Amino acid sequence: MNNVNQIPVIAIDGPSASGKGTIAQRVARRLGFHYLDSGVLYRLVALATLESGTNPDDESAVARIAETMDIRCEGTDVYLNQRIVTDAIRSEAVSACASRLAALPGVRRALLARQRAFRRPPGLVAEGRDMGSVVFPDSLLKIYLTADAQQRANRRYKQLIEKGMDANITTLLQDIRERDERDSARAAAPLHQSNDATALDTTGLTIDAAVEQVLAHYATATQVP
Repeated sequence: MNNVNQIPVIAIDGPSASGKGTIAQRVARRLGFHYLDSGVLYRLVALATLESGTNPDDESAVARIAETMDIRCEGTDVYLNQRIVTDAIRSEAVSACASRLAALPGVRRALLARQRAFRRPPGLVAEGRDMGSVVFPDSLLKIYLTADAQQRANRRYKQLIEKGMDANITTLLQDIRERDERDSARAAAPLHQSNDATALDTTGLTIDAAVEQVLAHYATATQVP
C-alpha cells in the first residue's frame, strides 16, 4: 500500500488493566498484524525521567526525553538506551509516573509521530488510551474495553506477583481508581469512549472470548457493502 492511511488499524482503548494488552496482542497475532502498546512508550519516558532525576512536572524537559530517548522493541523485550527494561517499566513507581506524564500535552505531542510510525503493512493493532480518538482517528475498527475496577486490580495483582514483584491489592485498587480519574480528567486526550467506538466489557469474559468478539467486529468492518 502506497498510502499509509489505507493500512488498516484496529484501535483498542480503555482504562488500566482492562485486558487491552493481552487481547490486542492475540488479535494482532491472529491477523498477522503489527502491534503497538502505546503505554510502553509512556512507561519508557517515565523510567528515563526517574532515572535521570528530571522533575516530572518539567514538561519541556520530559518532552525532550520523549523525543530523544533511544528505544527499541524486539519480540517481548523492551530496550532503553541499549538496556533491557522489560520488567523495570512495569513497576508501580514507573506506572504512576507514566500516568502523570501522559497528562502533559508536550509529552503526548513528542510521542505522536513515534506511535504513528508503527502503522505498516499489512495492518496494525494499537492499544492505549487515545489510539482511536487521537493517534489513529481513521481506524477501521475502534474498540473501547472496560472492566470492573476490582477485577482490574485483581488482574494487576496477579501480573505483578507472577513477575516476582511486591503488590498490595488494596493499594492497587486505589491506584487504579486514581489513574482512571486522572486519565479521564486530563485536558490532553482524556480517556473516553468515542462515539464511533464499540464498547466491550471484559469483566465476565475470558481472554479468548474477548478476542473472538474483536475479530468478529473486524470481520464485519471489512465486509464490502
